[in-house]
Amino acid sequence: MNTTSVAHWLPITLMCWALCACASLPDVSAVPATPTAGAMPSVSGVHGVLSEERARALLARRWPKATLDQKAQAALEEAVTGVPLIAGNKATLLFDGPQTMAEMQKAIAAARNNINLETYIFDQDPLGLQFADLLIAKQRAGVTVNIIYDSVGTLGVPQEFFERMRAAGIHLLAFNPVNPAKLRGEAWKVNSRDHRKLLIVDGRVAFTGGINISGTYAKSSLFRSKSKPTEASQVGWRDTHIKVEGPAVAAFQWSFVRHWAGQDQDDLPEADYFPQPVIAGDKLMRVLASDPGGQFEIFKAYNLAIQQAKKTIHLTSAYFVPDRQTVEALKAAARRGVEVSIVLPGVSDSGLVFHAGHAFYDELLAAGVKIFQLKLAVLHAKTAVIDGVWATVGSTNIDTRSFLHNSELNVIVLGEAFGSEMERAFQEDLRDSERITLEQWRDRPLGNRVKEWAARFMNYWL
Repeated sequence: MNTTSVAHWLPITLMCWALCACASLPDVSAVPATPTAGAMPSVSGVHGVLSEERARALLARRWPKATLDQKAQAALEEAVTGVPLIAGNKATLLFDGPQTMAEMQKAIAAARNNINLETYIFDQDPLGLQFADLLIAKQRAGVTVNIIYDSVGTLGVPQEFFERMRAAGIHLLAFNPVNPAKLRGEAWKVNSRDHRKLLIVDGRVAFTGGINISGTYAKSSLFRSKSKPTEASQVGWRDTHIKVEGPAVAAFQWSFVRHWAGQDQDDLPEADYFPQPVIAGDKLMRVLASDPGGQFEIFKAYNLAIQQAKKTIHLTSAYFVPDRQTVEALKAAARRGVEVSIVLPGVSDSGLVFHAGHAFYDELLAAGVKIFQLKLAVLHAKTAVIDGVWATVGSTNIDTRSFLHNSELNVIVLGEAFGSEMERAFQEDLRDSERITLEQWRDRPLGNRVKEWAARFMNYWL
């Protein structure tokens, strides 16, 4: 979310308050506290779902250090989300805008058949124009290019920017138009937004995470920077993306195709969207795509992982306005001896969300949760690593809007190798963060308390 789009959120939010009844999240506490002993998750490979015997053998080879509890937990996660694990993938963790943009542009340049891009924000700035030019060039070279962009996230972008791409032959879809006159049959649900960040090239490589197509990612943040900038104007946003290769890419592709079809638009043009999958690596992953009014797959997975945590919970969240169930799960984990640490923004592009999240600091700190605020750079990453073996990267913030009202996409990667990469990233962020203590927090200015109190009334809509 950038400053321009945030400026549009408040009037839309107030309008939605008048138009929509409050929906609610499912009760994940009803899930059994202990996974069934010996339960095994199902696993899909390049030839479909594996037999139980082959799944056991594959898990023993690809996840050799997994305990019986961890395998049972994976089975329980499948039971609550309805999504199986996918084997044979390669996962590349990408830090910050410049690294991510370079990898995405490299993949687009190498495209031979089709490119599907889904994004909340597609700005008309130097970086956005660079992407548009590259996509236009590929379309003119015979590659099929399809783009879904959110109509609220791009509210400040001139339509001429998109019409230029359309005139070049690119197929574009504005998700849930703000103007109800532009709808084609479906009900007007302006509060339901497409917050996913997804790029799939030739059905063989996929990218997802928190990074939009915006100039805010043209610079690097403090992450692994050799020379530390001293002014915010010199620093890019801190964000995380992931590049996936292997059979799991088909799950990303299906998500895009379903979203396109769900908007009652013209059919996607013919292309080889689902090539024969090939084994690209040894990573086990689960691709979760959630939609408003759906099965709350990402919310369930997050809360279940927190409930089942044994040693550590390390969360990074750009917009932290948790629901009561998530707050209680984090507090319970800390009280049973799990080390719970959360990196949150020290500066933000959304003051309302910033102060609404602060309203939960006191009770979390009192329960033993450690809270850190990233300094200087604007934090926009949405990641988690639990017990060093369960990790997720995606578009989902820990807030009601993401869990309930947005279309989001997260990938869960199981195993110690990727978990270690995520842990190293988390530790890097801690080095550029300031810890907030309970004593310090309770001594904060009265003016801040008033802002938090006022913002808390908007929690459901933020």
